[in-house]
Amino acid sequence: MSKCGVTATEFQLYPGESLVVKGTILSESKEFEINLGKDCNNLVLHFNARFDCKGDWHTVVCNSRQGGDWEQEERPHDFPFHDNCAVEITFSFTEADIRVKMEGSEEIVFPNRLGLKVIDYLGVQGDFRIKSVTFP
Repeated sequence: MSKCGVTATEFQLYPGESLVVKGTILSESKEFEINLGKDCNNLVLHFNARFDCKGDWHTVVCNSRQGGDWEQEERPHDFPFHDNCAVEITFSFTEADIRVKMEGSEEIVFPNRLGLKVIDYLGVQGDFRIKSVTFP
């Protein structure tokens, strides 16, 4: 099993705008994460899908990171992911929150704890092969 990763910077996502990440979850996946923010130490959203990782099984963990320090985790109830599955995840940014939409799952609403006015960092890591990132 190979792990994949992509980091994107030098873009600007403003409140009222969205980005869509499309990709494929790899076979025998343990976890993947999608991070949005200012840089890897200042994340407005750490979205971590855990299949079997860190003591969690079929769990989505959402968190934020400020100055390199993790804040309080939130764990939505739905887990809409499967191995060898194509996925499309839409992240909509507002001044108050980030809204995460996935097919077959309730929308996740996570607060903009950092009060960011622009997102210019995207990091994708783990057992996920990214196909595209679009700004519809």
